[in-house]
Amino acid sequence: MVTDRHPPAESERTPQRPRDELGRPLPWGARNRIALEHFDALSVDENHRLGIKHFNAGRFFEAHEAWETAWRQTKGTADEEFFKGLSQLGAGYTHYRRQNAHGARALMHRAIGRIAAYGPARRGVDIKALVRASSAHAERLTAAEESGGDLPELEPPRI
Repeated sequence: MVTDRHPPAESERTPQRPRDELGRPLPWGARNRIALEHFDALSVDENHRLGIKHFNAGRFFEAHEAWETAWRQTKGTADEEFFKGLSQLGAGYTHYRRQNAHGARALMHRAIGRIAAYGPARRGVDIKALVRASSAHAERLTAAEESGGDLPELEPPRI
């Protein structure tokens, strides 16, 4: 459900743990190496726009965070599973960049299952093309994982 609650003031926000360029947590007190927008203060449409922008720029953790916020903002609506799926897709490519084939494959499969139902297009996303590319990547990751081979080279799709 979308709420009218205003986001907390900067001074009221819970401090965010520092993260590296791939979104991995760093020790408290370390220098933060990733800049995230204050997604809770933004509209669903702005979070979706930023999710697409970050995803297309290869900033998958940031895309995941933007779409995860949009998902929370749309709980109980027709867009809830759409944004949950996009968030999982961003997380899947984040795990790929972190060299975690199992996590990448699992999240990509979950994401595909969610967003495919919204095809062929929704909110400016070519669902059909995104599902096709991500499915091929998930299958390549599955094959690499099953064979014990190296992580395949993947060219993430653009939205």
